Amino acid sequence: MPAETLLFHLSDIHFGLEDRRALAWVEQEIARQQPQAVAITGDLTMKARSHEFAAATRWIQSLDVPVTVEVGNHDMPYFNLIERFFDPYKRFRAIANLVEREIDLPGIAIVPLKTAVRAQPRFNWSKGWVTDVALEKCLAAIDALPSGTQALVTAHHPLREVGTTGTALTHGGNRALAELARRPVLGVLTGHVHDAFDLVEDTPNGPVRMIGAGTLSQRVRSTPPGFNELRWDGERLRVSVRNLEDVETEAMQIDDVPQDALPPRQPGQPVAPVNRVPIADPPVH
Repeated sequence: MPAETLLFHLSDIHFGLEDRRALAWVEQEIARQQPQAVAITGDLTMKARSHEFAAATRWIQSLDVPVTVEVGNHDMPYFNLIERFFDPYKRFRAIANLVEREIDLPGIAIVPLKTAVRAQPRFNWSKGWVTDVALEKCLAAIDALPSGTQALVTAHHPLREVGTTGTALTHGGNRALAELARRPVLGVLTGHVHDAFDLVEDTPNGPVRMIGAGTLSQRVRSTPPGFNELRWDGERLRVSVRNLEDVETEAMQIDDVPQDALPPRQPGQPVAPVNRVPIADPPVH
């Protein structure tokens, strides 16, 4: 195993309303630091339009490192319901080999968990849903890892439920977290809420670390555009939030998962980072 594994966690780039300065900076950081892998946890596009996917594809293909991409709710066809129901990944075809891709590295693996669905029996289809099939596929992949290998699970939506049946953030999230707690999972990497977080969720089977990346788009919420830099030394996973404004990591991380992902802050309003209390690393399985 290398002395340290470096991973970049990006999310919610929203091509169509991307922050080009932030993307240029991230591209430079990837070229400079050469992370072992880049995980993009969904919402490549703003409205799943063909030209947005084309721009996203060009940018991703320009990165000279292994990449895995999750599908976000904004990446499902908005205006073509036939395509949404019968061929929802059509516009991903140029990077189909990267979508929900497992990346195996010495001692650590990135394992996908799909949370974006074509439809669901509630009004707000933007929220997450962990189906039985998606969870079983993820768990089977983790169970097949070599002994001693730790997993980082990638999904678009945070898995924590918010406590109400009708407006729960991710249907099936509690069950998924409980099952992941039985396995050697270092953390669950997600996006969707446009602010970073690093939280530990208790489950009946033990704690699970939930790590969220912010946005690289103009749709900022309470913090500037940024991404997560993850370093794994075989014993400890350290998370730093990188951003163009040089805001400290703790000030970039929110202390809870909100029920929605609608950025209330309008362009031109001042950014007000949220204070939080640092958490201790959960024990390694």
